[in-house]
Amino acid sequence: MKQVLYEKLIQYILENQDRFYRVAYSYTRHQEDALDVVQSAVCKALEAHESIKNEDAVRTWFYRILVNECLTVIKKRKKLLLADDALEREEAYYEKGYEQGDDIEKELDSLELDVQGIIRLRFFEELSLKEIASITGLNLNTVKTKLYRGLKQLKENMQEADL
Repeated sequence: MKQVLYEKLIQYILENQDRFYRVAYSYTRHQEDALDVVQSAVCKALEAHESIKNEDAVRTWFYRILVNECLTVIKKRKKLLLADDALEREEAYYEKGYEQGDDIEKELDSLELDVQGIIRLRFFEELSLKEIASITGLNLNTVKTKLYRGLKQLKENMQEADL
């Protein structure tokens, strides 16, 4: 049973590696960080594959690992930036095929990190609210509230930018 689940996990990872990179890149905004995040998440998933209880939960289980890795990298980067004020700002790198509208991305980046994540998972990765709740570890109603408040704030910010 465990070997079959391990094989399914490998197959899932191979089939969806572009999606994982896109999620990581949307969080980190750096090519190298996104690649590191995906690699780290895959390693952690393969090491912990025995903790999967239900093969139908592989998707949400892996996304939870991926999002947690993204948040870890972001926190480390913030600590480095605070510790080293002399560090030059890295020029943004934009990956072809993963570009979204500049306006929406800029406005999305202005939202709180958890709200950004919920919106990205819902609309860019097309995950259900229940899956997002499982990935983030939040109550389903909390996910709904944060999503709708974030969308409302995003809409208001976009309308202000148009004026």
